Amino acid sequence: MKLIIQIPCYNEEIALPVTLSQLPTKIEGIDEIEVLISDDGSTDRTIEIAKSYGVNHIVYSTHHKGLAKTFLAGLHKAIAEGADIIVNTDADNQYCADDIEKLVRPILDKKADIVIGARPIKEIKEFSKFKKFLQFMGSKVVRLLSSTATEDAPSGFRAFSREAALAMNVFDNYTYTIETVIQSKTKGFHIISVPIRVNPTFRKSRLVKNIFTYIQKNSFTIIRMFIIYRPFRFFALIGGAIAFAGLILLGRFLYYYFMISGDGHIQSLIISSILIIIGFQTSIFGILADLLAINRKLLEDVQVRTKKLENK
Repeated sequence: MKLIIQIPCYNEEIALPVTLSQLPTKIEGIDEIEVLISDDGSTDRTIEIAKSYGVNHIVYSTHHKGLAKTFLAGLHKAIAEGADIIVNTDADNQYCADDIEKLVRPILDKKADIVIGARPIKEIKEFSKFKKFLQFMGSKVVRLLSSTATEDAPSGFRAFSREAALAMNVFDNYTYTIETVIQSKTKGFHIISVPIRVNPTFRKSRLVKNIFTYIQKNSFTIIRMFIIYRPFRFFALIGGAIAFAGLILLGRFLYYYFMISGDGHIQSLIISSILIIIGFQTSIFGILADLLAINRKLLEDVQVRTKKLENK
């Protein structure tokens, strides 16, 4: 049983030595532990430091592509190197490396395909009350959309079984955390959360440079992923809401027509007709989108089979 710990890096020459020095070298049930650095076009000594610490695998990038693409590149490399379990952690030593065993244990015991480390958000002193609230609400929205019990959706400290890693796709350019949760449930993988510890902040987050930009990008990601992986539900909800508004106006027209004046309020009838038609058409879009989603799933099945053949 081989575990590969992958670390996406972008100019991490200061934090990387601390992170690498704390990684576990032995875990019960794991025969081999290897480390993989997925570099995102670093311009400092990140690669040099990784080599000096004897990192087993390095994924090189000629330019900065962003966290999502860097994560996916590392995932593909880990699969190619024969990983049975892949753990992703941050280079800034945010997560307690001793808790890697907590992540891999449910996969070893065949109780989960993906395990996400849930941070003690309420106890993190560096997080403002507003940020804690956003973390709570964001995870709650992802739980509702993905039908999972994910407690900390933005957490990058997570473990994947080989089967789950083979099936992962990342379309978003900003981050992979929310997308991989939403798509995993639709692909039949079991996700659980385990409580993990965090270390004192080593540096400011590069992903959250501005809290309002972070909200905007994550909101767009959630909506986009909902459309991709739950298209019928997305359009049916919108179409149903529009049609319901039309029915309310229709009820208003009928009330005035039969109970009060017997005429007038024709504008309610016109608007209600328009809304009901729009709602119906939106629901039809949902059916078409769902058919396209089925085609995507078939292509993804082919993709997984191809990856398995390539990485035997």
